[in-house]
Amino acid sequence: MRRYLRIMLIMRRKPGAIIPIERSILVAASRMRGRGIDQFHGFRIAKEIRDQDGARRLTAHGTLYRALARLERQGYLTSQWEDPLVAEKESRPRRKFYTLTGKEAGVLAAQVDLDVSAESSSLKVAT
Repeated sequence: MRRYLRIMLIMRRKPGAIIPIERSILVAASRMRGRGIDQFHGFRIAKEIRDQDGARRLTAHGTLYRALARLERQGYLTSQWEDPLVAEKESRPRRKFYTLTGKEAGVLAAQVDLDVSAESSSLKVAT
């Protein structure tokens, strides 16, 4: 039990830090917004991530929806359930639609800066 607790303490992330799946969601949602799609549901964003990463399979639903919930708690997304009558009319479950709040712009810009600086420092080492 103690060993497990030590691992959990080590694995905690810094406040405001995002993990790769969360970054993928924010990038995909930003690209969709650039194409005029302001709201998205889980399956739509999973397909977008698959397409942007060139993956063969969709992100696992458990992983995706937990990441969406974390991003919502951190203030990067807002959500609302669709009208139950729409889902009933189409004979399917209700969808939860997510929208970017605008807070993600700073995080994505900082991530790009980190990527560029890491790339330039690896170039310096290589030369």
